[in-house]
Amino acid sequence: MSLESEAEPVGEAAAVAPGAALPGVLSDALLAELVAFRRDLHMHPELGNQEFRTTAAIKARLEKAGLRPRVLAVGTGLICDIGEWDGRRPMLALRADIDALPIPDTKSECAYRSTVPDRAHACGHDVHTTVVLGAGLVLAELHRQGRLPRPVRLLFQPAEEVLPGGAADAIECGVLDGVGRIIAVHCDPRVDAGRIGLRQGAITSACDRLEVALDGPGGHTARPHLTTDLVTAAARVVTDVSPLVARRVDTRSGLAVTWGRIESGHAPNVIPQHAELSGTVRCLDLDAWRAAPDIVVAAIDEIANLHRAKSEITYVRGVPPVVNDPDVTELLRDAMTARRGAASVEGTEQSLGGEDFSWYLEHVPGAMARLGVRTPGERTVRDLHQGDFDADEHAITVGVELFTAAALLDAGA
Repeated sequence: MSLESEAEPVGEAAAVAPGAALPGVLSDALLAELVAFRRDLHMHPELGNQEFRTTAAIKARLEKAGLRPRVLAVGTGLICDIGEWDGRRPMLALRADIDALPIPDTKSECAYRSTVPDRAHACGHDVHTTVVLGAGLVLAELHRQGRLPRPVRLLFQPAEEVLPGGAADAIECGVLDGVGRIIAVHCDPRVDAGRIGLRQGAITSACDRLEVALDGPGGHTARPHLTTDLVTAAARVVTDVSPLVARRVDTRSGLAVTWGRIESGHAPNVIPQHAELSGTVRCLDLDAWRAAPDIVVAAIDEIANLHRAKSEITYVRGVPPVVNDPDVTELLRDAMTARRGAASVEGTEQSLGGEDFSWYLEHVPGAMARLGVRTPGERTVRDLHQGDFDADEHAITVGVELFTAAALLDAGA
């Protein structure tokens, strides 16, 4: 489905050269509004493909600014163009993910903790959303002044936490029509607020999900030789599959199987007839990720057969690694340097976490930055996907500055 812009035509402003003073300073009034907006999202988290309140709140604020956002055909998430795509000069897209996690918010002394049981913005998507919204509002004002060099698309994507990720559905909805480059940030609780982390090449891991069922005739623990000893079979799958897989790919690919659940049996003297295992497959290398399903399934089958267990394997494709484009990574570096100096940018390691931003990079070049959310000097690390996660809200200012500067410096393709 094509998504042609209905916004006002963009002016013929030239891109701002690196090192020049950049317009688009975030006002105190708008910052206060953005902080309140983020806290409201934090109090009302919604799971993937259920982000109706979140979508409505974003849409209402963009419409208040005179913009014309369009809700995606999947029912949640939206895009909004700042300026009109002329069919020739590709747009820069700013992407945010808007969904929350199915875990409880355990922060005890927080006025804006989640009001929804077993739901929390524990991955910082409320910050990502607020940053893109704020950048859009600033860029819209610059566009009205004729100071935006090329059109920009705001992309608020649903269901990032739902494998294989809402990005694939968003792409099917046409969100990349007219887009030449795409950028994003991800909160990083190990980086101080006021700084970002950058890395060329792969910055995240591929991540797939694995479900295994083992079956066989059970029996008495006094006579295991007459049974299929499923507890032992399941234990050997857990302990033997990962090293076996690691010896069938280049070790530099980082292909790893990690188990998170194993269930079998009900009595100490009964060998069960059924066992279940769940886990993830993570990989640092794109080629190895593409080969992973065959390698992993074959390894599980070999171990199961060795113990005379029948195996049923469900391999759920997740997301490939996010591989940052060198040129777009340098655009983010230039943008942050222009706003806050070279010392505000640090290198970052490749994470074993998965991110569906990778699906966009199968179509257009782009890059993701680590957005620091740790209060400088704080020793406690409030890690992602934990119930006590929170962010230093100075990160909102930094993210808006980064995105607006990137839009002003982008020379495009």
